[in-house]
Amino acid sequence: MDLRELRRQRRSRFMGSMIPYVGYVIRSGVAMVLLMVLIVFSAWYTALLRDTPADLPIRWIMLVLLLPAAVHSSFRTYLQSPDTIFLLPQGHRMREYFAPSWVSGNVWKILRMAFILITLWPLYIRTDASPQSLLLTALLLVAVKLLSSYGLWRETAMLSRPAAAGYQLLRWAVGGLMIAAWLWQPPLRALIFAALLAAAYYAALRVPGRHAVPWERLIATEKNQGTRALMMLGWFVDVPGREQRVYARRYLSRWGSGIAWRRDSAYRFLLTKSFARGDVFGIVMRIAVLGMLLVLWNRSSYAGTGIYLFFLFLTGIQLSALRKLHSESFWLTVYPLPAGSRADSTTQFIFRTLLVLALLLGWPFLLTLAERPLPAIGSLLAGGLLAFLFKMYMQRKAADPDDDL
Repeated sequence: MDLRELRRQRRSRFMGSMIPYVGYVIRSGVAMVLLMVLIVFSAWYTALLRDTPADLPIRWIMLVLLLPAAVHSSFRTYLQSPDTIFLLPQGHRMREYFAPSWVSGNVWKILRMAFILITLWPLYIRTDASPQSLLLTALLLVAVKLLSSYGLWRETAMLSRPAAAGYQLLRWAVGGLMIAAWLWQPPLRALIFAALLAAAYYAALRVPGRHAVPWERLIATEKNQGTRALMMLGWFVDVPGREQRVYARRYLSRWGSGIAWRRDSAYRFLLTKSFARGDVFGIVMRIAVLGMLLVLWNRSSYAGTGIYLFFLFLTGIQLSALRKLHSESFWLTVYPLPAGSRADSTTQFIFRTLLVLALLLGWPFLLTLAERPLPAIGSLLAGGLLAFLFKMYMQRKAADPDDDL
């Protein structure tokens, strides 16, 4: 059996299943939105380079943006549930199957990391008193990326899940320390420290026991990655067979428990619990936190208003994926929900969540009320208006006879 050819065929099938939906994505106007975002970002970044604040914490900015790009790793293995039976005899040869996954996963992420580094570099060399070499910085980041990818692979194969979780934290700590040492210390001292830390981390990874091939975990990870890709396509077109990953999140277990136990609020209860335990919640929270930090940084300029509305728009796009949640649930055809209850509950839930996010993203404007009252109030009102426009859009989609909500 040619394992490399088997992976190539599976990858081709997966990509082929995505191609029919590309046309819907293009027709949705996402290309125009991305072009507008690129133009606005270019104008803002050019203005920032022209008038850079003297106290800009550029090293912290570099660390915050480069650390996720360097440490975050993932692989597409395209493994399937039957592989635990049919590929099990090939376990000793699976390195041939996984090698292309490791290479392709790193290549694309290194390119993404290089794009972030090149984008930040003009700001870095203008504001840092003693900037490092671009070539050496790139090489160090590539080394961190390869070390993190190796660490992720070892974590996946570990016998103990608590140990894997601990090593995940260790991986981020090691990557952060290596990048921070390079940004804050002289080159030679930073390189020696990074080399010693990398060697200690590599030795620590050899300690825990591990599976030769962690079949079940790799299959579960691949299923989650495929579901995430379908979820992104689900923003533009109805994709059959979508499933969302479920997270425990015990700290949110009481959210929605106060909803009245009635037929007309049954779907609202289900949607609240599903949102609290699904992928969309994590994505929205990450966007909100990043947007809030950028708004806080630019709260005294109109650029902050633009960033605020842009990130609120992004969260609205993410929340709109809830329209297709449970679209293929058998139980919703059995339970006697009132007519229109599902569409109304979804619209109201998205609208209320957007209002909360508008306040969360816009609270830094409250710090400028004394010096810029009208722009601050206007920005928050614009956020509320954007949430209302999303509500109108959801209501119009719900009234569309071709919409399956």
